[in-house]
Amino acid sequence: MGRVTIKDIAIRAGVSRTAVSFAFNQPNRLPEATVQRILEVAEELGYVPNPIARSMSTGHTGVIGILVPQPITEIIRNPFLSEFLVGVGEACTAMGYNFMLVPPFEGSVQRAVGRAVVDGFLIIGLEVYKSAVMVLKQRGVPFVLVDGDPVDEVSVVNVDDEGGAYQAMKYVLTAGHRNVAIFSIRSGHNGRYHEYTGTLKRRMTGYLKALHEFGLEVDGSKIFVMECASTMNGGQYGFQKIWKRKHPPTAIIAMSDIIAIGVINAAYEMNARIPEDISVVGFDNIPYSRIVIPPLTTVAQPLSGKGKLATEILIKHIEGKETIEHHNLPTYLIERRSVKTLNA
Repeated sequence: MGRVTIKDIAIRAGVSRTAVSFAFNQPNRLPEATVQRILEVAEELGYVPNPIARSMSTGHTGVIGILVPQPITEIIRNPFLSEFLVGVGEACTAMGYNFMLVPPFEGSVQRAVGRAVVDGFLIIGLEVYKSAVMVLKQRGVPFVLVDGDPVDEVSVVNVDDEGGAYQAMKYVLTAGHRNVAIFSIRSGHNGRYHEYTGTLKRRMTGYLKALHEFGLEVDGSKIFVMECASTMNGGQYGFQKIWKRKHPPTAIIAMSDIIAIGVINAAYEMNARIPEDISVVGFDNIPYSRIVIPPLTTVAQPLSGKGKLATEILIKHIEGKETIEHHNLPTYLIERRSVKTLNA
């Protein structure tokens, strides 16, 4: 027997082809018993719906896209995204959707958006995707911003980056540190933090607020900013560079745990002890932060909860519920063993 069609199912079930189509795409338009009979026949005949044809008939793919800033080979190594996707997956499973990662295509986010066959997008970081946001708004494609600057008429899910960063810096300063390196996530601004936007701006604002309370500022000497790729290699490279300074810092505050873990690895390789020789603080509270040696003091954010909430809002928009939502989820400091108190 060749490929089974809806005509075959209709003949076997004794219904019209339209009824078969309704059973798969709009089952609420048929009596439950009829739907059940059609689905049983389809299973008996081994029928598998063509997803492309189905999406054309319903106007939906049942898939959401997640715009990511790096190639797939790099992004899947980042535990931050893994935890975020746990929440996305929970919401998709509960609401009958799937998701796909959408990396830049030939270096262009706009091209990636145009090629992705999805019902809507989660966009991580508005500062990276301003052009993509404009395209989506013009085309009327639903989307939700995650970790981006609030925008009128756009749903946004953020965390309290400023408050978390403030806690981290205040904790280090209270411990007596006055020679501190801030390992920022690479931005393209080459350390010109006054030009930061989005997540980086909010975290720098928190760091600066704590410094100000202690009568300190970023002076490029005792307190300075270094940009790193948000990877273990980025943290390793950053540490190797600053450890060669005549007067290296006594503490490093990293904008992500994966950078901080790279710092810890590099310190071990260079026979620098943590926290005896240098203290380290991260941001995110990814699972690895609890098992690295020593366990990492960090700022916790609800990574999976953020992914779940953003996905639930996006699916509401896809299904025609257009209420705009702005959320700012809490963060809090977790004290572990990677920070030494100097004035004890």
